[in-house]
Amino acid sequence: MNKSELIAVFSEHMGYTQRKAELVVNTIFDSMADALVNSDRIEIRGFGSFVVKHYQPYTGRNPKTGDKIAVNSKKLPFFKVGKDLKNRINSG
Repeated sequence: MNKSELIAVFSEHMGYTQRKAELVVNTIFDSMADALVNSDRIEIRGFGSFVVKHYQPYTGRNPKTGDKIAVNSKKLPFFKVGKDLKNRINSG
């Protein structure tokens, strides 16, 4: 499912116009992105949680040439599936 399909399902289920449903979905996604930018944890019970993991700098290798390269520290979003969703996927 992509974002436009989610908007269509939300619009149909809630009886909203496409434009209003798009505004709601965009507001939710923007709020989640803002929380992750601020290194906040997002937990949706029964679905899963989103956290930002911090990775220290390290020395890597260029796979093509084998040369050593310095990889800067970085932050990456990480999703951990919730127990209820995991059970639902595995039972179906």
